[in-house]
Amino acid sequence: MSEAPESVVESVRENDPRGKSNAFVGRVASFTRFFILIPITGLAIAAVVMTAVAVLDVFKLTMEAITHHASMTTLIVGFIEVADVFLLSVVLYIMGVGLYELFIDDNLPLPSWLVIHNLEDLKEKLVGVVIVVLAVFFLGRVIESDSAIDVLYLGGGIALIIAALSYFASRVLEGHKK
Repeated sequence: MSEAPESVVESVRENDPRGKSNAFVGRVASFTRFFILIPITGLAIAAVVMTAVAVLDVFKLTMEAITHHASMTTLIVGFIEVADVFLLSVVLYIMGVGLYELFIDDNLPLPSWLVIHNLEDLKEKLVGVVIVVLAVFFLGRVIESDSAIDVLYLGGGIALIIAALSYFASRVLEGHKK
């Protein structure tokens, strides 16, 4: 089938009453995508604040270790909790970068593991990090808990969440890629 000459296509576009409204809607949609900079900025600030808080906790725990004012269990639990806060700050960072890639600029120079081209890519990255955060959180509770039944209940709940997230990642997200 032959294609219509460009002048004919332009003439049809100019005479189509929907063309002007579609162009306006397109411009509005293109502009409003920059509103996503508000949550991106919030996520970046939250990531920086959480990182700073975790660094301060590292210094505090280190001082307690040096002055021998903390037991080994306290230090272990404290550093595991710090790792958890660092991981949460990474989640916030990934969300911010992912939203920026999705709405503002898809060509950021990032490592391949952080490249996000669609919402499913972002979800996949987040699912993986959330599972790690839950595992680190559980480890901290195991070390400091005195009640085996509480650990069992918490572990069961976390296991269900991880199973659901794994199912989501393997079935739903993989299904979107096919």
